[in-house]
This record gives sequence, C-alpha cells and structure tokens, in this order.
Amino acid sequence: MITLPGQLAIKTIHGRNGDFNVGRLATSIGEFVVKNAELDQYAEGKYDGDFVIAEIRPSTYNASGRMVIEIRALLGGMTLSNIDALSRDDARRLSPQEVDPIDEEAQTPGPAGPKAKPKAKSHNLRDPLVDTTPFGSEPRTAFPEASADADDATLFGALWPLGDVVKLDATVDRRVLRQQRDRLGVLGYGFAPLSQDWHLAKV
Repeated sequence: MITLPGQLAIKTIHGRNGDFNVGRLATSIGEFVVKNAELDQYAEGKYDGDFVIAEIRPSTYNASGRMVIEIRALLGGMTLSNIDALSRDDARRLSPQEVDPIDEEAQTPGPAGPKAKPKAKSHNLRDPLVDTTPFGSEPRTAFPEASADADDATLFGALWPLGDVVKLDATVDRRVLRQQRDRLGVLGYGFAPLSQDWHLAKV
C-alpha cells in the first residue's frame, strides 16, 4: 500500500440499480478510476486529501457495444481535508456511460456460491399444535412501527439499533450498502464526508 496526496472527483450516475458514484483520482503518479463501494455515500464533488492505494490494476468492461480499458485504483482508505463543487469539465471527464459496478460484477464469472438456504416458515402460517388463536378470529398483526424496526434491524445487522453517528461497513454487498444509504436519508441522517460517517440531524 502507498499513501499519496491527491484529489478525488466523484460523479453520481442514475442507473437501473439506483444511484451510484464513480471517481477519478488525480495524484503525482497519475490518474486512476476509482469504483470503491463506499463512494456511493458521497455527494458529487472534488475531494482533496491523502489516499491509501491498496492496488493499481488495468480493468476492462463492455458498455454500449464498446470495450473500455481503464487503470483502476482500489482505495484502502482516505483522509479528506477539503471539498469543492464538481465543474462542468470535471463532470465531462467522468463519463455518464459508466457501467454500474453491480452489473460489472455480474458480468464477471466467479466461483459458484453456496446453495440458497430454504426459506424459513412464514410466521403468518398458523401451526394448529401451538396456535392458541380462537377459531374464526384473525391473528393479530404487528404494528407498522414494529414491522419497520424489524426490517431496519435486518438491513443494518450489527449496526442496529442505530446511534446518533453511524459508520457503514463498506465490505457489505453493494446493493445492501445503497439500501442502507437510502434508508439513513429517510431516517433523518446526513453524510459527513470529512469524518466519513452519518450523523442524525438534530431537530
């Protein structure tokens, strides 16, 4: 790993899997494309700081009938010091034709994953041996708030219950990270790029 000062320009692209970000990192040793999953939390802009580069490698993907070859940097971390707006020229350099990394990963054949586990029994199905609901009456349904809490607990996993400050785990599946990002916005959190975590807005 090497740590270099530089500037990371981030552009948001509206894809079929939801919004995702692509970045271009300018350093003293060259410019690199960055597609780390954690970038999906950031707003468009130019971010100055020190960047830990874990790997530099060529990468190819197919887009709109063309093959794109790019030099990609995998970031192992970053310490940000300043943020500027993305200029029109900067936005043009970051192509809007970028393939969503989720789709890109789907194009890459990988090792066969574990077989899907059978679905657990639905709690809506009544077991006559243990169900004590009187005959002819409907089972009680959970309150909407309880249902939402259960969904959030499933979505956030070990991060639940959420505190005033939340730092997402960038190693989770990209789809899950985007769902967590979107849900935090709904719950009143805002992303703080310099500290790289989410803060609950005070009313």
